[in-house]
Amino acid sequence: MIVGVDVGTSVTKAQLIARDGRTSPAHEARSTLYTLPGNRVEQDMDEVIGTVVTVVRAAVADAAQLDPNEPIEALALTGQGDGLWLRDADGRPVGRALSWMDGRAAPVLDKWAADGTARQVYRRTGAGMFPGAAGPLLAHLAEHEPERLAAADVAGYCVDAIAQRFTGERTVDASDASVPFLDVARRTYDDEALQLCGLGRWRGLLAEPAPPGALFGLLPKVAAELGLPVGLPVSAGPFDIPACGFGSGLEQVGEGNLIIGTTLACQVLSDDPAPGAGDEAAGMILATPYEDRYLRVMPAMIGTAGLDWLLGMLGVRIEELDALLAQSPYGAAGVTALPFLSTSGERAPFVDARARGRLDGLSPLTGRADLVRALCEAVAYSARHCLETLGVAGAITACGGGARSGEWGRIFAGVLGRDVHVREDAVGIRGAARVAWRALGADSADSAVGGSLEGGRVARADDAAVAFYEDGYHRYLDTLERARQTW
Repeated sequence: MIVGVDVGTSVTKAQLIARDGRTSPAHEARSTLYTLPGNRVEQDMDEVIGTVVTVVRAAVADAAQLDPNEPIEALALTGQGDGLWLRDADGRPVGRALSWMDGRAAPVLDKWAADGTARQVYRRTGAGMFPGAAGPLLAHLAEHEPERLAAADVAGYCVDAIAQRFTGERTVDASDASVPFLDVARRTYDDEALQLCGLGRWRGLLAEPAPPGALFGLLPKVAAELGLPVGLPVSAGPFDIPACGFGSGLEQVGEGNLIIGTTLACQVLSDDPAPGAGDEAAGMILATPYEDRYLRVMPAMIGTAGLDWLLGMLGVRIEELDALLAQSPYGAAGVTALPFLSTSGERAPFVDARARGRLDGLSPLTGRADLVRALCEAVAYSARHCLETLGVAGAITACGGGARSGEWGRIFAGVLGRDVHVREDAVGIRGAARVAWRALGADSADSAVGGSLEGGRVARADDAAVAFYEDGYHRYLDTLERARQTW
């Protein structure tokens, strides 16, 4: 069996996955997200690593109950991507980690958008940058806190920060390294992209991507702390978006996956590493653990976070969501929304730090159900916008907290015009475990652990909903185009 760990932005989870795909109960531990003036969002690396220790120890204690005859064969890590996790040569933090939600580098990105830098980098690496991406954050620190960069040995991400502490390895998964400076086809950094961003002198802070199938050994002190054998293989990646895609069952080129979580991450499996040819320098192309397979990703900033905000404003519990959605008709009785409710604006399928949300069409007859349905429909429209931009051509799976809602799932299916295959059980951990099993040479376990279109729940696309939302989607695009001219 494998101990799978998913380090989210505020919650870390761990559970065991057996070779036949069975799982133990999930254990969780929360970490602090520091929201500070100047659109700064930070995390304490030591606290985050402490949550990993807590949940791994709890998961290991379940091994006898899951299968007393199957040993623990590896520790598989996945977690949040982007941001900037600076460490010294011993893997200790150089200041707090800068979250992917951090907005301090928005002026850097505005400058790069105006002078063409962002577009030039996108053409080279296929990485559309946003304020919380490593490139703008590095440039911000180079200008305002160069002493922090000088004190650091590595500028990495969440998963490789944990891997370094647990194994002593200075490494990074190619999926994390893909944004924004990696040539994903060659799995090497594009030095010209670094020079375009004025970051050539800091090239040494970027750890070299680990080759596919890389495993690292657990250090003795850490092994004792976790209750695991010394030298146990550790798989470090991919990060959570691709892990969820593969854990949901992405197999064929053209298939898509929606992660309806705090953010709305949309991805499509591709065999083409070339950057997109569209006008928007948005989204990203990720290297994957699989030969000649890449993920084209549009990670919109807001998914369930916007809904949580609205439900809180209305005094509605999340448990009431399905009942509320069922009370409002298609089109939310004339109420429409734009779902851009992040202080950092939007990053997919366009990048604009000024993007803001809207509710239109209100009247004295508008009820809470209409407001909630309008926002849920808008998030679904955003998902279609992203997936169409990515070129989805096959089946679509969905996972994340929002996918648990049957009514919202039906909205997504209606807007997308096709059935949506819903996965609800630890898809990120399953994706990380699939990579670990393959690295261990256990192909049968890899197959059993991975998702499949044959399992799970299906949100059906109702013909009437599909017809209604086809018009609604084009109205949404028109409203968005006008809004972008006024932000």
